[in-house]
Amino acid sequence: MRTFANVQELKAAVGEKFGPTEWRTVTQEQVNLFADATDDHQWIHVDVERAKEGPFGGTIAHGYLSLSLLPSFMDEIVEVEGISMGINYGLNKVRFPRPIPVGARIRAVGELLDVKGTPAGYLSNLKMSIEVEGEKRPACIAETLSLYVPAE
Repeated sequence: MRTFANVQELKAAVGEKFGPTEWRTVTQEQVNLFADATDDHQWIHVDVERAKEGPFGGTIAHGYLSLSLLPSFMDEIVEVEGISMGINYGLNKVRFPRPIPVGARIRAVGELLDVKGTPAGYLSNLKMSIEVEGEKRPACIAETLSLYVPAE
């Protein structure tokens, strides 16, 4: 993990890459719980038997499940101190270039694209990529926007 004493140090790191995170395995239970939480029970995610005959040879994680893991991955690679809070401000350019098969191991890497001052604080743009072990193309690429409010 890379720790920054304040947002000025973070801003000086624009262009740098961070990570990778630790590997973690995507489980069928995790996919099923996500399906329940989002009411997205498409068979390619939750029907293990049918998915064996489907286009991916088994169940796959929801694209939005991979996206929802980004905050925990970010916590593993970047920490900014000297702030009163950090806020998830949104996303830019989200893509899902390849599926994540259930049982696959994934990890993330980040690249700091920008940090700019705003009236509310400092807005960072961290491009996150979720890698699937043994695959060349990432499963998810997203520019994550975080607003850092400096400590008073």
